[in-house]
Amino acid sequence: MNTLTCLAPGTLAYQQRPAPTPRPGEALLRIRRVGICGTDLHAYEGTQPFFSYPRVLGHELAGELLDTGGAEGFAVGDAVTFIPYLNCGHCVACRAGKPNCCVHMQVCGVHVDGGMAELLAVPTTALVAGQGLGYDELALVEPLAIGAHGVRRAAVQPGEWVLVVGAGPIGLGVMEFARIAGAQVIALDVNEQRLAFCRERLGVAHTINARGADVAVELAALTGGDMPTVVIDATGSLGAINQGFAYLAHGGRYVLVGLQKGDINFSHPEFHKREATLLSSRNATRQDFEHVLGAMRAGLVQPTTYITHRVAFEQVREEFVTWLDPASGVIKAMIELP
Repeated sequence: MNTLTCLAPGTLAYQQRPAPTPRPGEALLRIRRVGICGTDLHAYEGTQPFFSYPRVLGHELAGELLDTGGAEGFAVGDAVTFIPYLNCGHCVACRAGKPNCCVHMQVCGVHVDGGMAELLAVPTTALVAGQGLGYDELALVEPLAIGAHGVRRAAVQPGEWVLVVGAGPIGLGVMEFARIAGAQVIALDVNEQRLAFCRERLGVAHTINARGADVAVELAALTGGDMPTVVIDATGSLGAINQGFAYLAHGGRYVLVGLQKGDINFSHPEFHKREATLLSSRNATRQDFEHVLGAMRAGLVQPTTYITHRVAFEQVREEFVTWLDPASGVIKAMIELP
């Protein structure tokens, strides 16, 4: 079968590999869609933590079930997605019901080879039924679930002011599920094109361009001087993460969905006097996947809104580097396999 492998930073290559043979407890998928996310782009750039080369990228996946592996409730030919965070099931996090931050986590496309391939064997326990949705929608469940998980970590309440820093695909998902939770959402980014997308396609009423504004002053004006009670970072930018502490209300919660390699620095006295809460949000759980699927089926989220670029699998190597350029206008690039 054909695969696309990131051999080293900046180098992608098509390679022929043997088709996978499912082991007991595994199902076999014919991959139909692969969404490109920040993890894939950072791996290509060489800036992704917890990463080693060579690696077949891809974890935002939808496929046709070729072999159910005995999974109950599934049939050959079903359109499915799957939870790409392969957990051990017995560590302290797994025992506590938090498989998304398993001590021995193996993320598909990061720690183990992913879905930029014609076929992929996955654990039957990770399968997620398509519930009548198409391949495009199913490939977007995982990134939206990351946003939904971040909102759940923040325990967002109706009427709260929620500042989402970063209007990339993950940030957009955070905005959507903060809205669904009843929040008043503010989008902050340095890219005016993405902020326009928030306003025009997602209906986000409040957007701030960090390059052209005194962000703290604008936030204070919007919130009646209170500042946002929830700040959620979806940038993975060290500078943005450090700056985000200054935007937090007294008694507020700061959730880091974005990931970067450096050390966070902030003023302890400022953080302490706010009695603020700092949380990380890693991956997502089945509960989040089901929440996203329910929101899609109810029409609360229009997932294909995010797809701005489509490309055939055979063209990905040539097109991939263009998605690193903000001028491309890419929100979500979707790879299509026949």
